[in-house]
Amino acid sequence: MNLHEYQARALLKTAGIPMLDGDVASTPTEAEAIARRLGGKVVIKAQVHAGGRGKAGGVKLARNTAEALDHATQILGMQIKGLTVNKVLVVPAADIATESYLGLVMDRESQAPVFMVSSAGGVDIEEVAAKTPEKIVRLAVDPTYGLLPHQALTLGFSLYRDFNQVKAAARIMEQLYGVFTGNGCSLAEINPLVTTPAGQVLALDAKIVIDDNELFWRPELGLMRDDSAEEPSEAAARRANLSFIKLEGNVGCVVNGAGLAMATMDLVKYYGGEPANFLDIGGSSSPEKVINALKIITTDPRVRAILFNIFGGITRTDDVANGIVEATRQFKVKVPIVIRLTGTNESEAIRILEKVGMTALSDMDEAVQRVVQLARKAA
Repeated sequence: MNLHEYQARALLKTAGIPMLDGDVASTPTEAEAIARRLGGKVVIKAQVHAGGRGKAGGVKLARNTAEALDHATQILGMQIKGLTVNKVLVVPAADIATESYLGLVMDRESQAPVFMVSSAGGVDIEEVAAKTPEKIVRLAVDPTYGLLPHQALTLGFSLYRDFNQVKAAARIMEQLYGVFTGNGCSLAEINPLVTTPAGQVLALDAKIVIDDNELFWRPELGLMRDDSAEEPSEAAARRANLSFIKLEGNVGCVVNGAGLAMATMDLVKYYGGEPANFLDIGGSSSPEKVINALKIITTDPRVRAILFNIFGGITRTDDVANGIVEATRQFKVKVPIVIRLTGTNESEAIRILEKVGMTALSDMDEAVQRVVQLARKAA
């Protein structure tokens, strides 16, 4: 679950991390009032779950309240990577001497949180990693002991020479680690972490991603989710209890089980197609899940053909067949559907489909080749 910057800032400020005051606005007049309260010279930031806000015109410096009103008017309602900006963050413009990067990510390989710090802050960390990887210092933290003081100081020395700034950065790292572990984060970063001409160390920007699995234990975090700022199909899939990720291809995939879903997408690529999505309806699938899956996939205008690839173990293939039949009764599916069913109640599933003039294959390769051909013809 992605948090907006203003939400991430609230978590960091609660942990004691030094940040400038700021507030969020939903209208230009609210932004103007906040700018007046903060002293006039402010930065207006679009609150949307998309990178590249600055390049898209979603981050602007306002030298006075009139400019704050104008910039907020321009940013609110604009589209950034297909997402509408409904809120802006208004923060004071800071005097910056240096910019650094500070991030903490859950690393699957080391099975530990890993700090990444760099004196080359203020730009995309991916760009730094690709062009000058030597500028990034990494440290895996043993979850048993947490971030130890000497480790934090070592990371601080990789950013600053002034010992007061080193200590301040080390303290911020300890606080960031507390936010990371205390909220079940998969990512927490500050970019940039800046020093002012007076020598103060401040966090100017914040990004936090919370592992969805944490929401079971911390339901209050779920209240921070903003469905309007997410891909609509992914939000709809989550509400329907489906595992769904939108991709860029034209072959819609409905599969049971994550492993089979990954293998299906690989096979679509192997035979020259492009998967439009990852969609796992789960091990025990009711017809309602199948109906919801088809509704979500058919909202994507790029989908030219749909593949059902069902291996019935726990999943009953007749439930899936009933879901397909009911979905096509409820709404018109305008693209061809290829069905591969095998396993539990397979014979019954085939009979259900044949009653409405549908057929099912049993061979996975044959089904994938057919759906790729149909998608190619319709493209």
